[in-house]
Amino acid sequence: MKLKALLALAAGLALAGVAYAAEGDVKHPEPQKWSWEGAFGKFDRQQLQRGYQVYKEVCAACHAMHLVSFRNLSQPGGPEFSEAQMKAIAASFQVPAIDDKGEVIQRAGIPADRFPSPFPNETAARAANNNAYPVDLSVIVKARHDGANYIYALLTGYADTPSEFQLLPGLNYNPYFPGKQIAMPAPLVSDGQVTWPEGNPPATKEQMARDVVAFLAWTAEPKLEERKLMGVQVMIFLLGLSVLLYFAYKRLWRDVDH
Repeated sequence: MKLKALLALAAGLALAGVAYAAEGDVKHPEPQKWSWEGAFGKFDRQQLQRGYQVYKEVCAACHAMHLVSFRNLSQPGGPEFSEAQMKAIAASFQVPAIDDKGEVIQRAGIPADRFPSPFPNETAARAANNNAYPVDLSVIVKARHDGANYIYALLTGYADTPSEFQLLPGLNYNPYFPGKQIAMPAPLVSDGQVTWPEGNPPATKEQMARDVVAFLAWTAEPKLEERKLMGVQVMIFLLGLSVLLYFAYKRLWRDVDH
């Protein structure tokens, strides 16, 4: 029994060492500048709307956002689509529902619905993606280390496989992904893949990546601007309170030697 335990421990340590080596060999993403960073950072409304379009036309074919409702798209602090635009977006999706006979049907989405999965179940999702399960993107920026920078680097980091690297069949080379091989093909393949209305910057691969990362940063923290505003208000209140307390202290103890 002791020998088996030691062998199991040795195997576990070996696997952990391989995993650590693979993780340590990953290329670290370059730090990017994002509009929402810092104490006074805010989301760019136009960027969020462009990012949603990239999600809809590129990412939604495989990835769901089960924690985001369509109505969130028109609420303050986010893309702030108009009510009519938000309802049109919801209606463009088919969501599962139960009819009056208890049977599962597909119907047009309504504002209260959440973004549906493009696959009926996990088995179908894996069958369509080389046995890889597409992750939910609702909070992906918060769920990954160095979230926004990592997602941007991953989207723009696909490259030709080096001659000395052994890529497994069906996988794609990306130096920013653990192990450097990823089942997801490059989602952004060319400039102009998404068409934006006039007045927006050119839809280069880098710009599309930045915009969809911004959109996913908002889905991961939709109350970010409200939280930062509250933080500033609290700091102003505490500063004013500190001044009042200081003068109260000076007045109460003005005749006392200390």
